[in-house]
Amino acid sequence: MALIAIIVLVVVLSKNVVYFRTVSEAVAERPSDGDRRIRLAGEVVPGSVTETRNGVRFDVTDGKKTVEVVHRGDPPNLFKAGAPVVCEGRWDRGARFDSDRILIKHGSEYEPPDVDSERASAGRVAA
Repeated sequence: MALIAIIVLVVVLSKNVVYFRTVSEAVAERPSDGDRRIRLAGEVVPGSVTETRNGVRFDVTDGKKTVEVVHRGDPPNLFKAGAPVVCEGRWDRGARFDSDRILIKHGSEYEPPDVDSERASAGRVAA
């Protein structure tokens, strides 16, 4: 009985896992992806970001291939040209990637801003 529960759990969870692919990998695997959701990882190409009525349009690259991304919704606060991103969505019928979620990648050296020193420099902290 426990074995059946484990098998069912693995099958259900594996359908919900979405791994990210580099731009080159995603382009190469596009015909087999069909209408499946994927995560596309790369860097926002400087000079390609354009606001649209429903979100933002930009190019993303891995240094080898470049893909146009049309994102529906507001991008995250850290979104900018040159930022490493993971865009979640689907390929459209053309060569464009339609995204509804953008994740900003950062390395292990990321440190949040020092809020206390910012407050002190703004004169908000009582001495």
